[in-house]
Amino acid sequence: MQQFAFTVENLEFFLLIVVRTSGFAFSSPIFRIADVPNRLKAGFSIVFSILIFNTVPVLPLQYTGVVGFAVLAVKEALCGLILGYFTNIVMSIVGFAGRIIDMEIGLSMVTEFDPVTKVESSITGNIYTYFLTLMLLVMNFHYFLIRAFADTYKIIPVAGVNIHEDIYTLAGSFLIDFFLIAFRIVLPVYGTMLLINVVLGVMVKVAPQMNMFVIGMQIKIFAGLAVMVLIIGLLPGVTDFIINEMKTFFEKAVVMMR
Repeated sequence: MQQFAFTVENLEFFLLIVVRTSGFAFSSPIFRIADVPNRLKAGFSIVFSILIFNTVPVLPLQYTGVVGFAVLAVKEALCGLILGYFTNIVMSIVGFAGRIIDMEIGLSMVTEFDPVTKVESSITGNIYTYFLTLMLLVMNFHYFLIRAFADTYKIIPVAGVNIHEDIYTLAGSFLIDFFLIAFRIVLPVYGTMLLINVVLGVMVKVAPQMNMFVIGMQIKIFAGLAVMVLIIGLLPGVTDFIINEMKTFFEKAVVMMR
């Protein structure tokens, strides 16, 4: 346990820790469960930075002038933002899958205001997002995420952030996995809707006097909701898969910045 000493070197070292922690706090999924005030995020960043300051050795900072210190601060902020962003964006997979499901079953126009993202979102997307958040809290994943971020100071020391150019490749590979995971979640509903469309197409030829557009809307909604009820037991498995994906990209992002 380090002793607090008010020196310029310790203050500069502590400020860099606060910058990285603040970037992670303002972009991580920990605060997605509610509209957390910025004051609470700032308070969490300062308290958590104090704890980190007592666990990492204070190293001399190598920089020249105010501009050099500003460059170090920007790198630390980018490090925290990138780590939080890669974990946060993984949670948006279920929201994207929910929007696709609503589009397939005919609920794409039924939207609601999401107080977390401040945008209009689909009903199914919100249901899946809140279910995923609840599962993460039950599994104490927020504790794991905080410990993982604290361990990054052992791999990426303060003022030792080096963002590699391959970080763009990592973002591109995640974009591919983003669509693959989302379509895997949607696949049962999508397959059911495809089968219903085939049946309706055959019925149009057999009984052209029937209004298949009106009938199809009702059938798709009821069939889509029924399939969602049947596959609700698969959501814990989806949560485990997303957690593993979050861990993988978090580790890769740390490697890209050490």
